[in-house]
Amino acid sequence: MAPTLEQRVRGLLSQIEAEGLYKRERVINSTQAGRIRVVSQASEREFVNLCANNYLGLADHPEVIAAAKRGLDEFGFGMASVRFICGTQAVHRELERTIAGYLGKEDAILFAACFDANGGVFEPLLDADDAIISDSLNHASIIDGVRLCKARRYRFTNGDMNELEDRLKEADRDGARFKLIATDGVFSMDGYVANLAVICNLAERYGAVVMVDDCHATGHLGEAGRGTPTLTGTSQKVEIVTGTFGKSLGGAMGGFVAASQSIIDLLRQRARPYLFSNSLAPAVAAGSIKAIAIAEIADDRRQLLAAHARRFRSGLEKAGFELLAGETPIIPVMLHEARLAQDMAAALDERGVYVAPFFYPVVPKGRARIRTQMSAALTEKDVEFAVDAFADAGKALGVI
Repeated sequence: MAPTLEQRVRGLLSQIEAEGLYKRERVINSTQAGRIRVVSQASEREFVNLCANNYLGLADHPEVIAAAKRGLDEFGFGMASVRFICGTQAVHRELERTIAGYLGKEDAILFAACFDANGGVFEPLLDADDAIISDSLNHASIIDGVRLCKARRYRFTNGDMNELEDRLKEADRDGARFKLIATDGVFSMDGYVANLAVICNLAERYGAVVMVDDCHATGHLGEAGRGTPTLTGTSQKVEIVTGTFGKSLGGAMGGFVAASQSIIDLLRQRARPYLFSNSLAPAVAAGSIKAIAIAEIADDRRQLLAAHARRFRSGLEKAGFELLAGETPIIPVMLHEARLAQDMAAALDERGVYVAPFFYPVVPKGRARIRTQMSAALTEKDVEFAVDAFADAGKALGVI
């Protein structure tokens, strides 16, 4: 008798468990902050938090919370509708104008998440006569968005500008009408910043459009936190920026595409995740507007964030850990094997440091790691505590 679907699912789960790839969620019983309270084995303990995307520490900022409460009082709990039917409020358009102005674009369009923004941006703009050239380490949402589009697909090895040029030439030989280069601004698993200066120069030479997913940069990198285009001097050359309010900009949820007026207008007409998903909750929109206002003038927070990253990186390098090079708040500690990464996370858990192991399929096999992320919500003492805990756990497991 053939196995049932339920039997197959159970078998897959057992296989995932046996390979050391099973992911378990932990329950946080506090706000998202530099120190959090975590429910662990029926008890509650305090941890130094090194694995949130809360780069500027705005997730529990009182002004953001107050703005969200005002949004709730003024606009209600939810719209119970999609935008084009009866789901657009003044607060939604205000947020779109705010993020567009912040990033120097003509307009923006909101999505429930940046996963939806990336899932919906390609199909309305390109068809089978066109080409998308994508970095090999782009976020899963870009990969899925490209799959939903009929455009021909080309891929280049992460950061390899020679191969990017080869793919552009190949697309030309194949007769592509329009070409779009898609890249993360900061690659979330490695912390690398895309070489946008070269990418944009190649795009100009070969008549391509550049799209950047700046989720892990908007708010904390570049002048006034305007992201990798500003950081790399390419703001006028990057035509399309996608991003999120779920990281530096308050940490709630929601994504966006910022671009020219005509591109945004077409996405309002044709982007399926926009057309068939509920509007962003009014309180989230209101809180995100305040978060952008804070981020724009938060040089003190950005300086503290950079100082934490330097301090933590230096401490772990001195202890003997293998780190990926970089200058962003994302600092991957390489362990290579999934089981070892999980053991290291468990050892740090015992020592009061909250981290998450990353392994296949989130990263390639043999490239397992603890991806640490700095936050302006941390103190110097928190960072020093974390360095000491890593050193102690690393010695106990024979990592260093």
